[in-house]
Amino acid sequence: MSTFSGSDRYIATGELQRAVNAAITLQRPLLVKGEPGTGKTLLAEEIAAALGMPLVQWHIKSTTRAQQGLYEYDAVSRLRDSQLGDDRVHDIRHYIRPGKLWEAFTAEQRVVLLIDEIDKADIEFPNDLLVELDRMAFHVYETGETIEAVQRPVVIITSNNEKELPDAFLRRCFFHYIQFPDAETLQAIVDVHFPDLESRLVRDALQVFFQVREVPGLKKRPSTSELIDWLKLLVSDRLAADALKDGDIRQALPPLYGALLKNEQDVHLLERLAFMSRRER
Repeated sequence: MSTFSGSDRYIATGELQRAVNAAITLQRPLLVKGEPGTGKTLLAEEIAAALGMPLVQWHIKSTTRAQQGLYEYDAVSRLRDSQLGDDRVHDIRHYIRPGKLWEAFTAEQRVVLLIDEIDKADIEFPNDLLVELDRMAFHVYETGETIEAVQRPVVIITSNNEKELPDAFLRRCFFHYIQFPDAETLQAIVDVHFPDLESRLVRDALQVFFQVREVPGLKKRPSTSELIDWLKLLVSDRLAADALKDGDIRQALPPLYGALLKNEQDVHLLERLAFMSRRER
């Protein structure tokens, strides 16, 4: 099988490429952590595209249960059908709803399985999937059958570090933390999204962007995805783009700052910074 080396749309560092390929070689889930907006979910999409595999996505919510990833038995519908005299009631398979792991295990070709933001779920959620991800199989109690992976999927698990994951789960994963890109890597990412953007605008925008990220006490530092959104706005607003020239957040808030700052505390923090700087002049 071919190896992952990034793509024209996704700038993957050497460390990230090695982590992906190591997890595939070991046949272990790749657990990816990093700041929100650093491309963890997009990574799974790009791995699937680069390796020519279908992508099965399981987006986790706070109410998601591990069992939903295997299958769900709709006992209520079966009871209703039995009361209505429906013949389907005699075949329990009509009331078994396959989950994302079932879909990935039984796919005709090898797939990439994304378990996205696993830390949103209950703390027991990862432990409830230990055996299934280890053995790549699970038992369906209602029918007595075992669903086993025809071809072992490439499993990518993302986390925003909202909760600590259990040690037993971590032992079964290959781990990689996506560091926030340095200036050179961020420049390459911007070039992918805006290949024709004038160099002055990119230089000025990156300068202001890093100034914002380095402000002490910021509750939420802007991410790569927010930089991309901000640049889209600057491209469409010439006056705002021109206002970036020789930009200094110690003098005034960045133009269109709502794309970078996501809560009022951080806006007030930068406003105070600019106010104090002006007073000292």
